[in-house]
Amino acid sequence: MTPSAPISPVPRPRCRDERLRQRVAALLARAQVQVDGDQPWDLQVHHPRVFARVLAQGSLGLGESYMDGDWDAAALDQLLARLLAARLDHHVMGWGDRWAALRARLINAQAGRRAFTVGKRHYDLGNDLYRIMLGQRLVYSCAYWRTASDLDAAQVAKLDLVCRKLQLTPGQRVLDIGCGWGEALKFAAERYGVSGIGLTISGEQAAYARALCHGLPIEIRLQDYRAFVEPVDRIFSIGMFEHVGVRNYRVFFDLAARCLPADGLMLLHTIGTNVSTNRTDPWIDRYIFPNSMLPSAMQIAAATEGRFVLEDWHNFGADYDRTLQAWRDNVEAGWDRLPARYDTRFRRMWQFYLAASMATFRVRKCQLWQIVLSPEGRPGGYVAPR
Repeated sequence: MTPSAPISPVPRPRCRDERLRQRVAALLARAQVQVDGDQPWDLQVHHPRVFARVLAQGSLGLGESYMDGDWDAAALDQLLARLLAARLDHHVMGWGDRWAALRARLINAQAGRRAFTVGKRHYDLGNDLYRIMLGQRLVYSCAYWRTASDLDAAQVAKLDLVCRKLQLTPGQRVLDIGCGWGEALKFAAERYGVSGIGLTISGEQAAYARALCHGLPIEIRLQDYRAFVEPVDRIFSIGMFEHVGVRNYRVFFDLAARCLPADGLMLLHTIGTNVSTNRTDPWIDRYIFPNSMLPSAMQIAAATEGRFVLEDWHNFGADYDRTLQAWRDNVEAGWDRLPARYDTRFRRMWQFYLAASMATFRVRKCQLWQIVLSPEGRPGGYVAPR
């Protein structure tokens, strides 16, 4: 009797991959996205492990698998915008989200030495990258496109809007909390005749800002904002409040209130989110802005209550999508001029970061607020320029 042929084992990994593929495809269908479809926002899969990574890790798995080349999309920003609009981030919560929630309860991630982490890991990446991305001025915050047609003009419009809202006049002393590369202080000193102090937690930014502002009445300090205790006439903070953290909001505004006279003004330029939280997206936290956190309107209002009169609240969040598109175009056009340390994985990480940021503003999940505050209220009221 001839022995029967051995039964081939069931290809379990392939079956498992297919089941995971179907689960992911069903989720994507809620956003009118297909796996390996022919629309520019469809997910083009290069390795089947992407399905398990996304289902197990949520946004962290989605971002890391893109960095690793497991998938692509011709229009990455459109894909991510569709996922956010369909609220798929609420259907897939990975272990990174759970760890972030626990960590936020246990520690103050923006205090002590941790306050300098984002400076070292993000802002110290290299001025060469930021010079290519940001345009004529190294201004790493939302531009103001109301009357502008290009990035450089829109950034000038934003800087001038800040100065006008603060009603700057010659001789005033201005504090810039989170001064970046010094462009805003330089603009204010040259156009409005003020002197200023800039605080940054980035060594690269501090060195650049000192050289940029040489010869002007501006001092740049590598210093945490909590250590500043000097009187000033005006305060602005542009794109820094996202690193303060909810546990420190009252400390931030207490400092500002102590430094300003009764007739002073403060302008806060910050990204904001529609829902209060105490943590950030796990992929953003790991790869882009460690220990960051977006404030909500309620959190800002609670932290300023009893400290300031809220004079004006201006939302031009839609302008950030356009700003980010300009930054993406600059980076892609100038990539070949960057040194080899910015490798392929870094490039894909940066592409995902910019596209994800575009998506959050495009679907109005995030906002851009300019808030004007006064210690005791402006006599006769405050008229906000636009």
